Amino acid sequence: MRLTSFTDYTLRSLMYLGMNRDKLVTIQEIADLHDISKNHLTKVIHQLGASGLVETVRGRHGGLRLNREPEDINIGEVVRDSESDFYIAECFESDPGHCAFLRDCALKRKLSEATEAFLHVLDGMTLADILPGPKGKPGEKTVLLQKIRI
Repeated sequence: MRLTSFTDYTLRSLMYLGMNRDKLVTIQEIADLHDISKNHLTKVIHQLGASGLVETVRGRHGGLRLNREPEDINIGEVVRDSESDFYIAECFESDPGHCAFLRDCALKRKLSEATEAFLHVLDGMTLADILPGPKGKPGEKTVLLQKIRI
């Protein structure tokens, strides 16, 4: 199973915001850190704002911040909201194609079970669980190294 870049950017943005709870973060800052398109990231942030996970502060000194505590952001829900579908094979689509085994396909059933197991694992995770850095040690932060361009 492969997540879309949209979901990848969603999770990375949430992680960065979770690591920087004490300040407002800009879209440009996240885009530069991960070397991703600011335009694409703007769409990601728009969806995160619409879902209530991220608050946007307008103005010259504006930016973004989490709208919930990291412990209250479920990764399974985030992935479901940001993925358009979980069609891991042609037969999962509304027009399943021309597979001769479509009626009684054990493979499709097993792939469906695997997808459910994958999502079940994510349902047991919060943003707090996937934040980089030491767990349970107040005051300690992980330092992210910016890319050095030569």
